[in-house]
Amino acid sequence: MTDTLIAIISIFSGILGANLFALVYKKYSVGFTGNTITGIFGSIFLIKSFGRLGFGPKAIMQSGQVNSLLFTVNFMVSFLGGVLGLCFIKWLINKMNAKN
Repeated sequence: MTDTLIAIISIFSGILGANLFALVYKKYSVGFTGNTITGIFGSIFLIKSFGRLGFGPKAIMQSGQVNSLLFTVNFMVSFLGGVLGLCFIKWLINKMNAKN
């Protein structure tokens, strides 16, 4: 695997996290397209923020082979990023629609 492929898998993990969370918790859903976009940006934001701790795509492929532990951590953090992104967007929508 290459760094780019790991990054793409990471983004798909965020999409999966946001859409599965919205499927289970209907009140957090912003539609399929909204969930997907939120999953992409939430995943990228969390991986870019915390990936410097050693589980970014470059660190996973540093030895020339896939480090499965780091890959699993990357996958789970991306999944969590999608979920947290969806929660944040829904909170933001609710704040903007609240009457003063």
